[in-house]
Amino acid sequence: MKQVVVRAFGGVETMDVVNVDALSPGPNEVVVRLKSVGMNQADLMARRGEYRLSSGEPPFTPGIEGGGVITAVGESVCDRSIGQRVILTLGAVAKQGTYRSEVLVAAEETVMVPDGIDDQLLGALWLPFLTAWGALVWRQNVQPQQVVMLPAASSSVAIAASQIVKQRGGITIGTTTSPEKVETLRQLDAAQYDHIVLTRQSETDKPWWRSVKQLTQGKGVDVIFDPVAAGEFLHTEIRLLAQGGTIWVYGLLGTPGTVDVSPLIRKDAAIRGWLLNFVAGTPAEQAGYQHILEQVAAEAYSLPIAGRFSLDDVREAHEEMELGQHVGKYILQP
Repeated sequence: MKQVVVRAFGGVETMDVVNVDALSPGPNEVVVRLKSVGMNQADLMARRGEYRLSSGEPPFTPGIEGGGVITAVGESVCDRSIGQRVILTLGAVAKQGTYRSEVLVAAEETVMVPDGIDDQLLGALWLPFLTAWGALVWRQNVQPQQVVMLPAASSSVAIAASQIVKQRGGITIGTTTSPEKVETLRQLDAAQYDHIVLTRQSETDKPWWRSVKQLTQGKGVDVIFDPVAAGEFLHTEIRLLAQGGTIWVYGLLGTPGTVDVSPLIRKDAAIRGWLLNFVAGTPAEQAGYQHILEQVAAEAYSLPIAGRFSLDDVREAHEEMELGQHVGKYILQP
């Protein structure tokens, strides 16, 4: 089998595809032949040495989601069988990276996939949708008519979040720094934004935050679900919050800077952090998987694929993703 190994922190040249011995399951384990591996910003950060809490020190194999077909079953496993399609759980990917052709996991760390979901989506679904569902439904409990702002609107997480919020009757405002992506998002069925606001503007343009204020009739935004949330952008977001509003921070894409948080006091507002680890091991984890898989199988949720790469082309895949020009999700197909 093949797997990707990061030999040292740095550029794409630090990644090699190596051949390793075939896997054999223990009594309670299964071998899964991965059909797809979702690529995430965390993978790029891990390679560069910016996410050591997850990656550890080199050498390591990146990748934090995956799905495929069971090819071998341990002798004590009675509820999984060869040929079943599964996704890997949070517990499975916490132990090993998924940039590989096969993975050995405990049978209980897989979730069976219903018919109606394409193989290419198996390893790309749960991270964007569970990230959004966990924060916005499990923790925030978004209500009908609440306004939710989704920065980095072209990302797979924001696109997933837009569908989840709309299903719950909320109002979605996507923001992007790219003029080229605005029309693409407007034409994309999966990007369920009621409004899209461009945040990178010329000095002669009306400040973007005024557009958001106008869209909310001056009330402000109830929830902001943000992977940027730093510096001047976070400073502006705080001022856009409605009374009692919440900013959920789930990423580290922004450049740190000084932020005045004093408006949070008079707004009775909050800034909260969100990691998928918070849902791991709770009843909500399994509920989240089942909800997402059922909704995708029913075509109520969908995920746009920005590009596909073989495992052998992982360096090219990382280079493409780092350009930041894509809309949706890149996947590796081992």
